[in-house]
Amino acid sequence: MATDVKAKEPGIETVQWNGLTWVNVERPTRAEMSFLRERYGFHPLALEDCISRIQLPKIDEYGEYVFLVLHFPLFNPTIRMTEPSQVSIFAASSYVVTVHQGDLRPLSKLFQDCSLSEAVRNDVMGRSSGYLLYRILDVLVDACFPILNQAIENLERIEREPISKNSSYTIRELSIIRRDVVAYRRLIRPQVEVMETLEAREYPLLKVDPDVYFGDLADHTRRIWEELEELKEVGDGLSDTFLASNIFTTNDALRALTIVFTMTLPGTLLATLYGMNVPLPFQNHSGTLWVMLGLSIIPSAALLIWLRRRGWF
Repeated sequence: MATDVKAKEPGIETVQWNGLTWVNVERPTRAEMSFLRERYGFHPLALEDCISRIQLPKIDEYGEYVFLVLHFPLFNPTIRMTEPSQVSIFAASSYVVTVHQGDLRPLSKLFQDCSLSEAVRNDVMGRSSGYLLYRILDVLVDACFPILNQAIENLERIEREPISKNSSYTIRELSIIRRDVVAYRRLIRPQVEVMETLEAREYPLLKVDPDVYFGDLADHTRRIWEELEELKEVGDGLSDTFLASNIFTTNDALRALTIVFTMTLPGTLLATLYGMNVPLPFQNHSGTLWVMLGLSIIPSAALLIWLRRRGWF
């Protein structure tokens, strides 16, 4: 017979249904880890991993339970970059324990819905611990797509920008998007292996068909990785294009400055000579000014014609 019990320890919430218990721990401390060790006998190294922020995604089997460490994306609007949020999960035949920082809203919402609604409880927890694990991971994997879609939209917006329009701003925005994609790829890459392990191996204690349920999660994770790979290639291509355009614009500016400097060189030389405080030929002659102007303009015009024929402009 199905039972519905909701209990709460310090920092720990529990929902029970039909012989299955979901224990949810948000913002864990060593006090909660000590409680879990006493209550379930979890390995100390696994509990240490739960409160460590430097763990790579992994899956370990400890006989009576399976232990997973996974990272899911959170977008930080302040620095405009995707950051990882760690979720640690203990799954046995009669319980599932989730340990996280409480910043993954889909997971918190699923637990709250199970706490408040009998229909949701029966739907999510009415089969087996393996199915509950699948539903937890499913909502977390699905939450990866809005962040991914936003990155795709941002890159497509850059792709539609005219190359010559405000290129410095465009290159800066493209650099921010590429950094976000790199951070997302670093988060997802090791997770693909964990999902594929769940799909390939049999865990009798979970009482669920891994090909059907965990295979679906592995497919979604691989799809995210492939989209990120494509985003990386597109971002690299756009970066090369905009940088090449920027270099071309810079070269045009340098060419124009070179032409201006070359045209003014004869006049600058004569002005420098006759600006010295020493006697010079014809300096007191009434027509010297016009001669100097002629000597400045004629070589400059000749240089202009020569550069034009060389194809400089």
